[in-house]
Order: sequence, then structure tokens, then C-alpha cells
Amino acid sequence: MDSNKKYWKGLEELNRTPEFVEKNKHEFAEPLPIEEVLSGAGLASRTPRRDFLKALGFGVGAVTLAACQKVPVHKSIPYLIKPEEVTPGVANYYTSTYNGHAILVKTREGRPIKVEGNPGDLLAGGGLSAQAQASVLDLYDTNRLKDPQMDGGDAGWDAIDSFVKQQLAAAQAGGKKIRIISSTVHSPSTQAVINDFVAKYPAAAHINYDAFSYTGIIQANQQSFGKAVLPHYNFDKADVIVSVGADFLGSWISGEEFTKQYVSNRGSKALESKKMSRHIQFESGMSITGTNADARIPVKVSEEGLVLIALYNAISGTTLPGTKKLENAKAATAVTLAAKELLAAKGKALVVAGSNEVANQVVANAINTLLGSYGATIDLDNPSNQYKGNDAQFVAFLNEAKRGEVGAAIFLNANPAYDYFNTKEVKEALSKIKLKVSFAGQKDETADLCTVIAPNHHYLESWGDDSAVSGYYTIMQPTINPVYNTRQAEQSLLIWSENATTDYYAYVRNNWISNLLTLGGLSGQSGWETLLQTGFVKVAPKAAAPVANAANVGAAAQLVAANSAKLAASGDDKVEVQLYLNTAIGDGSYANNPWLQELPDPVSKVTWDNYAALAPKHAEKLGVEEGDVVKIEANGYSVELPVLLQPGQAQGTVSIAVGYGRTHSGLVGNSVGKNAYPFASFSNGTVGKTLVATISKTGDVSPLAQTQTHHSYEGRDVIREVSLKEYLKDPAAGTDHGKEHKTYDLWEAHERPVYDWKMAIDLNACTGCGACIVACSAENNIPVVGKDEVRRRREMHWIRIDRYYSYEKNGKAEADEETGMVTKEKQIAELDNLDYVTVVHQPMLCQHCDHAPCETVCPVLATVHSSEGLNQMAYNRCVGTRYCANNCPYKVRRFNWFNYWNDSRFDNYLQNEHTQLVLNPDVTTRFRGVMEKCSMCVQRIQAGKLKAKIEKRPLTDGEIKVACQQTCTANAIIFGNANDPNSELSKALKSERTYYVLQELNVQPGIGYQVKVRNTIENELA
Repeated sequence: MDSNKKYWKGLEELNRTPEFVEKNKHEFAEPLPIEEVLSGAGLASRTPRRDFLKALGFGVGAVTLAACQKVPVHKSIPYLIKPEEVTPGVANYYTSTYNGHAILVKTREGRPIKVEGNPGDLLAGGGLSAQAQASVLDLYDTNRLKDPQMDGGDAGWDAIDSFVKQQLAAAQAGGKKIRIISSTVHSPSTQAVINDFVAKYPAAAHINYDAFSYTGIIQANQQSFGKAVLPHYNFDKADVIVSVGADFLGSWISGEEFTKQYVSNRGSKALESKKMSRHIQFESGMSITGTNADARIPVKVSEEGLVLIALYNAISGTTLPGTKKLENAKAATAVTLAAKELLAAKGKALVVAGSNEVANQVVANAINTLLGSYGATIDLDNPSNQYKGNDAQFVAFLNEAKRGEVGAAIFLNANPAYDYFNTKEVKEALSKIKLKVSFAGQKDETADLCTVIAPNHHYLESWGDDSAVSGYYTIMQPTINPVYNTRQAEQSLLIWSENATTDYYAYVRNNWISNLLTLGGLSGQSGWETLLQTGFVKVAPKAAAPVANAANVGAAAQLVAANSAKLAASGDDKVEVQLYLNTAIGDGSYANNPWLQELPDPVSKVTWDNYAALAPKHAEKLGVEEGDVVKIEANGYSVELPVLLQPGQAQGTVSIAVGYGRTHSGLVGNSVGKNAYPFASFSNGTVGKTLVATISKTGDVSPLAQTQTHHSYEGRDVIREVSLKEYLKDPAAGTDHGKEHKTYDLWEAHERPVYDWKMAIDLNACTGCGACIVACSAENNIPVVGKDEVRRRREMHWIRIDRYYSYEKNGKAEADEETGMVTKEKQIAELDNLDYVTVVHQPMLCQHCDHAPCETVCPVLATVHSSEGLNQMAYNRCVGTRYCANNCPYKVRRFNWFNYWNDSRFDNYLQNEHTQLVLNPDVTTRFRGVMEKCSMCVQRIQAGKLKAKIEKRPLTDGEIKVACQQTCTANAIIFGNANDPNSELSKALKSERTYYVLQELNVQPGIGYQVKVRNTIENELA
């Protein structure tokens, strides 16, 4: 740990608030409510704690008596004709694709239970996002439509087809327009189906509509270079990266792909070669990308464009028209230093901007032209296909519809009645269209306004393909028969256009055999079968064409300056608002997924809500505290949101996540948070997500369900962080190497002759995204508990990502020795420091200690050490004393307060007729009153060992991957056998950067962490 820095998890810990101090006097969230644990047994609600074991004894006795009674024997009936590909108890894996990523889908007895990344995936190399991991749960969502609907009631497919074809023919004959509105289509076969549909109905046209669009970048490239494309960015080829408001490790364009690229220049391998890229971030709200930057400079929303202009001026040595002096002195200094760094890395530099304003992107293009980025770190000739939405085209569609020119509108994966900023205009437009069809899988806000709902298959039930980036094609194949009476949208379009091929499987296969297989050197039926096994084909990229200097930069700079002036808030009640996507709920499409709702936000650690993120100093000025509800008003719309005090937030700004406030999402997502989309507006050809609003207190309070400070290390040091300069001087800087810790053995050590399972975690690679949390939940049947239970500190996640803020110590916020609290005066004096915090993310899970303190206090030997170095749980022995949780210094054990999977109070989240089909049969579901924790995916270890035994060979290194490791695009987690000196795990643990958390306690943890290294310029900015 950097001795010059102060590290803390949240403001309540920094300020030692009375609530924080009081909570940490108690080991557990609250006294054990016996009435909750035993209510199912009909015991008195006031059973005292000393009668707990009596009550349990009665329960155990009753179970024993029940086991001795004669009961009817129910014989299981085997398959009469066993499917060739199904072996009971053995998993099958199928290749498929998710948003352009090649994936593998694990099925058991014909039901998909887990999604994994395909190791050959070009984008993420086998890693997957939290959304992809959670997508399997949506398959079993009972809110999905069971049958097609017409005029609000169920209808048969024949009736739907007849009616739609009749209406389409009438619209065509009557000179009316037909419009297909979809989210970006990057499937070659889907696009071919749409093209065939348009050929059948010449009055038809296809409009790509994205709720969170990148029209600004596409149009800027058209203006600058005559190429209306979304570039393919190469962060792995950049030695210096400057981002102005682009959360490229999170929700910006292709977060997983960019994470893989980014870490390749910053992880262990890069550091071993004494190299590391430098990353400078300018942004208003704290993002995942900002937390990982070497230098992060908070700027107002209105200053982002001015930063780009200043950066261009500093690099070019000229002054653009409209240039204004940056009032933010820290930002001005950072721009000068950033320009110097970028010029020194010319040809290996990259500047990205998150704004959807065309003018801002034109200036960014001009900067990258000066740096020689095109053809190196930016590829215009092999572009991304991930976002093609055109904001102006959708506006034109609404105007056509309002004029009565549109006779039919078909919506595919698009929900503008929720996520367009002017839903009133959408409803008015749809009211004048006779035929309105939605392919929504559930009755969402737009489907609710439609004449016909032809529910689409879930992607795990579908055939298809994808091409997220040019030259990379992935195949989608079904892994289960349709759960409900749904039909693939493409097949519906084929039927309605009376295509010669109405079977979409045949259509996809023909398209590949005729057009795509040859791109990957395959052909015919054998090539098709090879494709289904590999999951993708890659094509050699096109050579980069020379790029001329970006055009129109002078005019763009003037427009940037004018827009910045409009965004500048003046007055105490005015704030600059930024709307953003978070990595869990995204644009709102995932709002009904409980795994994602309960995933803590990577920065704020808030679950089940969106909020108004304010800088602590700004909140102090407004007289509001965390959890206070404020009203934000702009553009004729207002929302009331709880306040989150966010260190690092730019003063005078508010960040609000979109994707919440759904009304037709389902039982889980309805009425969670507030809808912020209506704050957006259309100008200069794009939909902007920044604005000026008024803010006021309401007097209400709505506590947030935040997980970060649920557990305390009692002030012990757990983070190690150094600068690259310090690391190059001493690779062991920041570790405990050379520092002696006395060790004591209270018992004889046991030999581990074959396996000694351990883990290494690279803090330099971990971005804090949280995908590992969802992967662990999916693999290990971890239940969702809901907002109220999270507030009570009862979340069940086996792995958490601790987020630590830090800044240079100045002694202001030291706690009073007598009370343990920080005075209000010292808190206020500290506020200036909170603008320039840095962040470290640390995955924390059971450390599988060799001297595990939990094992020595368990009265029933429910937790014991295995002969392979694992700390194991025997759930049926556990009586729920919670002594183990009390004695665990890492606070990684979870207590089951309820039978979450079967308790009626959790119906909205888990308990329905289909959701339990997602459970992994290799892992038991735990019951009320027991402890659970990370098992190092022991079921995967056993499966790997069994496979090697059957094949009569030793296990190979890397053959067994735990769930958190497998999904990590950054390769931050390494698991393996420490007895193998050549294993990747052993090499990682031998790194000079490796240290062990709380090693001084002599618990001998089995997880080694590698020190966080920053290529910092903070000293130069100070």
C-alpha cells in the first residue's frame, strides 16, 4: 500500500459516520431473527437464542423420523429412445453467438444452464460480459409471451400470417409506406431476409434505431473522410490513450473487446517487458474507464468539447476558431501534458470521445489525423458493424407517420415507446399507422401499442449469425426447443414476403454455403458442419487506405464552442446533466433480469436503482445527503431520484443512468428506478444525452441498496499500489517481500502430493466490471435476494469486487480517538480532496487459507480443509452458528436467511415454473440457516479430474477453469495447481508483484494478489 495515500471504500468509512461506526460494532448485519429462520416450522415467533439448538434438534429429529418411515417408491423411467447426443449427467456444449461474440452454451439433459466465451472469439478471446452471462436466465422468464397476440388477445400463427399479409398488401397497393424499425442489424442472414422483404414490398424501408446511438461518430467520419462508418478501434496498438468522456472499458461500443486490447498493454506480460501504456481520462461522472486510468481529470459536461479543442491546439500549434480558455486549471495543465505525451507516441496514440455531437467527433478526428492514428490505432477500412443507428432517419419516420404516410410499421428488437426521448410523439405517430407489428418476446412498452405481437424466439432457441466487426462471422444455433409458442422473427418475415424459402434454418444454411463459408476457406455440407463445431470464420483484414487531413475542423470547433456555452449551467439551482449507460441494465433491455439488477454497479456499488450522482462538495452546497431525494427538471420533464455522493464527480454536474423506470418489463424490472430518457433531445442531426437542468430538494429520503461498506477490515491494509517508475526501480515495490511475518503452526501440516489448488489475481488487469460475479451466480446457483435484503446486508454473492478510493494524505479527515468519528468541520475541509480520487478494484472471495480461522471455530466440522488445499463446506452439517463468518477476516461467507429459491416472498426474482431449469445440477441449492461461500468451483475440478482419469492421462495446466476465471476478458484471474512449477498459476505466484492480503494474521491465504501499477502523471499534475 502506498503509505502516502489514504484508502477507503465509501464516504461513510472515510467520515466514520455514526451509522458506520455503530454497524461495525456488530459482526453481523443484525441480531439473528429466529422467527424468520424457524417460522416455517411453526415455532413461536419469539423463540429466544438459547433455545435455538433445541429448536434445531427438533428439526433434525423430525427429519430422521421421516427418513425411517415407509414411503411409496417412485421409480425413475429412463429414456425409451435416448437422444444420441444426450448422456444423463454429462454436459453438452454448443457453439453460438451473443451480440457478435462467439460463445459456447452448456446444456444438461437438453436445457441450457450456462454461457461461456468461445476461446477462439476474435473480440474477447473467451471472455464474456455480465449481460452475456445473465442472458441464459432470460430464456426461462415467465414474462415472455406464450403465444402470438392480435388486438390484445391470443391468436394462432395462421391467423396472424393471414392478417399481416393482407394488411401489407393493402398498404403497398394504397401507396402507403412500410417501415421496419430495428436495433442495429449486424447479422448477414437477417439483413438478407430484410432485403428480400423490401424486394417483395418496394414501399418498405429498413431503419436502424439504437436507443443509445453513435450517429455522431458515423456522421463525423462522413464529414471528415467521406466514410459513414463506425471505426474499429485498436487500443492494444496504442502507447498513449486519451479519452474524453468515452467509457470504452464499460458501455462504449464494445467494452469486452476493448478491455482485452487495453489489458494486453498493461497486464503482467506487458510489465514483465518493462512496458505499459499510459491512459489519461477526462470525464464528468466516474466511469469504469475513469477508475482504471493512470490520470483522471474531472471536467464539466460543458468542458468536454473545450478539452478537445484545447488538445487540438496544443498538438497542432495553431488556434482553432471559437477557442475559449479552459477555466479548469487542472484540466488545462492536463491537456498540455496529454498533448506532449500524444506527440511523443505519434503513430501509437489514440484519442476517443464519448459525445454523440458530430462537431465534437470531427475535432477528435482531426486530432487523430495529426497523430497518425488512422491505419494504426483506428481502422476505417475494417469498421465495426455494432451500431448503425441513424437518429435523423428515425425522426423522419415519426414525421412520415404523423402525416399519415405510413401504412405498416414492424419493430424488431426496438422499443422506442420506452427509450426514445419523446414517447408522446412516438405514440402519436403509431396511432396513425394501421398495421403495427412487434417481434418483442414480451409485451414491452412498444408492443403494448401494436396491433400484432409475433413473439420472437430467445437467441438460445434460434438459428442465425452475426458479424460485429468486418471480416469476422459467427454462427448461432438453437440449444433447446422453443419453450413457448414463439417463432423466429426472420421466419415470420420470410412467410409474410412469400419467400421461396420459409424455413429460416435452410435460409441461413444456404446463405453460408453460397456466400460466407468460402470466406473462411470452407465449402459445402462438410464446411457447414465444421462451422457448427468451431462457431466462427475469420477473414484477412483489408489493407488500410491513406487518410487525408480531417475536413471541416474549423467550422466544427465553432459549433463545439457554441454547444459548450449552451451546456454551461449558471445559478445555484442549475446543474449539467449527463445521461449514461451502466454495464448491467444497459439501455433497459435487461431490466427484467434479476442477476443484473442485483449486480452492484462497478463504481457506486448500488443495486436495484438508478440515482443522481453528485460531487460531495456540490451536495454540501445544495444541503443534501446521500439517500435524499432530489427533483431534476428539464425539457418539460422531471424525475425524483435519490442522491449518491460520488467522489470524482465533476462539480456542478449530475450523472444519471438510463435503462430504468420500465413499465412493461416484467415482475422484476417494472418500476425499478426512474426513466431518464426523456431528458435527451434531438439537435444537429443527433440525439444528445447532455443538458442543463434545475435541481431541488424534495424532503423525501430513499436509502440506496449499496454493498460496498457492508464489511470492514478494521483499518487493515489490503491494497498495494505503486507507480510504474517505482516498479521499474524495484519490481517488488509495494509488496511485503523482505518483511518478516511470524508464522505459527497449531497442528501438523498435511501433505498434498498431487494437487494444491490456488489462485492468483492481477490487480493491474482487473477493471472491476463484475462479470465474474454473474458467472459465479450462474455456475453455483447463487440466489437473488432483492433490494430490501441487500439493504440489510444480506446479499449472497460468493465473489465481490471491492472498490477503494484513495488520495494523498493530508490529515484532515482523521477520526476522533474517543468517539471514532470525524467531525463535520473536518468532513467539510476534506471535500476538495474528493474531486481527484483514484480507484483500485480488488476481487475478494474465500481465500482458502491453509490456517483457515473458520475451520477452528466450527462446532460441527461443517467447514474443513481438503487434501487438495480447498476450504470446503458440508452444508448438511452446518447448523448456522455463524462463528465462521465471525472469525473470517475477509468477510466472504454468506448466511442463508431464507430458502431464497423456494420462499414465496422471492417469487418476483426466482421462484416460477421455469426459472429453476437454469440451475446447475452439479451444485446443490443451499437451504435456510446454513453458511456458504466460494468453493473454487469444486464441481469443475472433479469433472476435470474425472475426464483425465477416463482418458488415462494427467491433468494439463489450464484444463480446469473456475467460472470467474473463464468469463474474465482481462485474464485477471488465474487458477491452477501450485504443485506444478511450470503452471501459469505457479509462475504468477512467483512474480515479484505478488502479495497476500492480511498475510500478517498467519491465516496463510491461498490467493495471491499482484500489486496495482499505474503509469501515473499525477505528480506532474499536482
